Amino acid sequence: MRTEAELMDVMTTPGERLVGFMKALRGDIIVLGAGGKMGPSLSILAARALNEAKSSHKVIAVSRFSDEAAAVTMREAGVELVSADLMDEAALRALPDAPNVIYMAGRKFGTSGGGESLTWAMNAYLPGRVAERYRSSRIVAFSTGNVQPYLPIAYGGSNEETPPAPVGEYAQSCLGRERVFEYFSRRNGTPVLLYRLSYAIDMRYGVLHDIGLAVYEERPIRVDAGVFVCIWQGDANDWAIRSLDLCASPASILNATGPETLSIRQVAEKFGALFGKPPVFEGQEAREAAFASAAKACGVMGYPSVPAAKLIEWNAEWIASGGVMWDKPTHFEETKGKY
Repeated sequence: MRTEAELMDVMTTPGERLVGFMKALRGDIIVLGAGGKMGPSLSILAARALNEAKSSHKVIAVSRFSDEAAAVTMREAGVELVSADLMDEAALRALPDAPNVIYMAGRKFGTSGGGESLTWAMNAYLPGRVAERYRSSRIVAFSTGNVQPYLPIAYGGSNEETPPAPVGEYAQSCLGRERVFEYFSRRNGTPVLLYRLSYAIDMRYGVLHDIGLAVYEERPIRVDAGVFVCIWQGDANDWAIRSLDLCASPASILNATGPETLSIRQVAEKFGALFGKPPVFEGQEAREAAFASAAKACGVMGYPSVPAAKLIEWNAEWIASGGVMWDKPTHFEETKGKY
């Protein structure tokens, strides 16, 4: 992969399990907050899978669509676009009905330093409005692994039953999002799946991109966080769509990430070997970390199609060849919850 077009094609080529899922799907899929980092590729993947399944159903993507190029790509792939501000009550009420909802709206960066109230409004207030609007649908609501507690690394990560303990206002607001969806799921009987995603990987951004680029540019890498988990964005999108079948009332939870626990230091050293540049480190690994166990997800969804070793190679090739970069750092090294 050397171009964004090639990358998008790989990310949005549906596998057999997803096509089979679409053959049995009843009704359209509406993707709320589809203009972000993952929304375009998820919407296109869903549209391509529906097409291969010879389904008459459609994908409706809702966003303000500030990225016109992404909107054009989605439209060309057969995705129906609806331009709307989800925080506008009239716009929310006017959205099309759909029995299948994938909720991707949220705010992370800019939380600290004056943006806290908007983050809470987006992450904890809006979900309640959406849950009421789509009370008769099933909803896969994107969440984050940041809600999980710091545990000894030897424990192997938090599972879906581990009590959350978010650090910082961003993570706290995300737990607020989960609690609001849980409340409306119980009150209205709405089937909901809380999709706790941990580090989706795209060549243009992501934790592997951040580490690899730092090695390539010979910048120091903080290792305080110790370890992380991640998943190929194509797999994360596939799982999110198929998670519609896991929606339940009361709401269920799925840790969406890869099965490998990766050391920041060791990943940097692998990039160093690929680039011929020894990495430079700062800090010292903590004994505890906040990361998820993917045991349940791999059991119900199957193992990701792209392992971590291949993702490292892909990122190294992309960086070395001068591939497009989005300048959207993950702040993987953050341990105090300040974004």
